[in-house]
Amino acid sequence: MTDELMDFDQALEAYDPVLGFEVHVELNTATKMFDWAPNAFGDVPNTNTSPVSLGLPGVLPSVNKQAVESAIRLGLALGCDIAEVTEFSRKNYFYPDTPKNFQTSQFDKPICENGALDVELEDGTVFTVQIERAHMEDDAGKLGHHGGAGRIQGAQYSLVDYNRAGVPLIEIVTRPITGAGKRAPELARAYVAAIREIVKNLGISDARMERGNVRCDANVSLMPKGAETFGTRTETKNVNSLRSVERAVRYEIQRHAAVLAAGGSILQETRMWHEDTRSTTSGRPKSDADDYRYFPEPDLVPIVPDRAWVERLRAELPEPPAQRRKRLKEQWGYSDEEFRDVVNAGVLEEIEQTVAAGASPAVARKWWMGEIARLAKQREVEPGELGATPATVVELNGLIEDGKINDKIARKVLEHVLAGEGTPAEVVEARGLAVVSDDSALGAAVDEALAAMPEVAEKIRGGKVQAAGAVVGQVMKATRGQADAARVRELILEKLGVQG
Repeated sequence: MTDELMDFDQALEAYDPVLGFEVHVELNTATKMFDWAPNAFGDVPNTNTSPVSLGLPGVLPSVNKQAVESAIRLGLALGCDIAEVTEFSRKNYFYPDTPKNFQTSQFDKPICENGALDVELEDGTVFTVQIERAHMEDDAGKLGHHGGAGRIQGAQYSLVDYNRAGVPLIEIVTRPITGAGKRAPELARAYVAAIREIVKNLGISDARMERGNVRCDANVSLMPKGAETFGTRTETKNVNSLRSVERAVRYEIQRHAAVLAAGGSILQETRMWHEDTRSTTSGRPKSDADDYRYFPEPDLVPIVPDRAWVERLRAELPEPPAQRRKRLKEQWGYSDEEFRDVVNAGVLEEIEQTVAAGASPAVARKWWMGEIARLAKQREVEPGELGATPATVVELNGLIEDGKINDKIARKVLEHVLAGEGTPAEVVEARGLAVVSDDSALGAAVDEALAAMPEVAEKIRGGKVQAAGAVVGQVMKATRGQADAARVRELILEKLGVQG
């Protein structure tokens, strides 16, 4: 059944959106949160497990110190207070991907509280988001639904991979966000992008959204204009791309508005986002804290972070992202507009790595904001998720500078690289894409083109040297764009006895 949606602008004329975000960040520790099982992505299902992560009887967990340190560092980066005493609790619920039948999380004594994050929107406007808390917990396993469209609806069976069960997580919870108005979807995307940038900058997470390293639960409710009481919220779960976060918030605003305008009421529930249909569907009624029957984890003692340790971690924090952006802009010589476009496109990290790998700032920007961005948009992924690497860009540009390929060929080479055919040099060799610069081959192609275009040849002889461009174009067409255009022009003028 298709939801009724109200026009977005019309919805914002009648209602004020209230947002809230719960961003889950998987940490890149070597082992899991409470046991020694490896924390690795992409391994054979159910091989990275232990009796603890499988919830077997009689086992005892122990806390991963590196995960605690990562949580403190993130809290400090978000301007949070670091708890004097923090403890874990059991969050009780049954689901097939939770082998313990509870999640080890933090309830009333989180490790980080009361922070704030300045989020920059596309036009440079800064919106301050208040952080309520950031707490530690372990991840659930992963369900795979088979025999249908990859969803639980219509699937013939489901399989559980417990490799992810027990992976360390930090959940960052905002306070209710008001005042965003029509920019609510944009703010949603920018906030998650800012969190991702911070955790990558800290080095505590791989932050690859396509792998689920960063996932967002987006809460949306609407208040009639002039009202002071929040409406009923829905929570769209586990949205794992920046584009999807923006689209999910926009969709829920339009859906809520249509329901409310028709005299209906919003059910407090979780929703599932479907990128293929760009819509949400109902999940389950949303539980409140009381429903989880939290109680202190009896197998783990409270953690008392040493104040000297906390202050040492504070002193060791890397350069804040805002300062880093200012420094990079000055180093690269980008204009305000150019740099803002780079940040909005989400390729700042990629360009920085490409420059570090040996490309000039201009070349790095040309590729990441040009052909790579075009292909990413075409395939509906983020540029950093396309498969191009800084090394790819540097090698492509090196081939161009050496005269082995031109820009047009380089774009073809990139597509073959992304298809898994090897490095740029390997693709050029295997597919015979090198620029034709041999005078004998080019001379024959020039002779053929001049013979086919006698009127143009006469114009060139008569002094209209610019007409040589038409002959160059014919030669390029005949050589599938692989001729050395500059040498072709020289040969044309030489054969016609004209000075360039």
